[in-house]
Amino acid sequence: MEIALKDLVGYMAKAIVDNPEKVEVNGVEGENSIVIELKVARDDIGKVIGKQGKTITAIRTILNAARAQKKKRHILELIE
Repeated sequence: MEIALKDLVGYMAKAIVDNPEKVEVNGVEGENSIVIELKVARDDIGKVIGKQGKTITAIRTILNAARAQKKKRHILELIE
């Protein structure tokens, strides 16, 4: 998996949350897709999701734009 995309998600998440030291980003690569798992502190989940999911949607949009030339689909999941 491309490290740059994991780093990009981690960078954006750390800029949003109050506890950037608790941000963890892991990648699970499959045949047709790569799942990027974003884990943040329990208190910061609402900040990452945003009002009506707009913040997490924006992060996913940036992720999809960054991987535009790649063949595998990238999926961002917020895990607890």
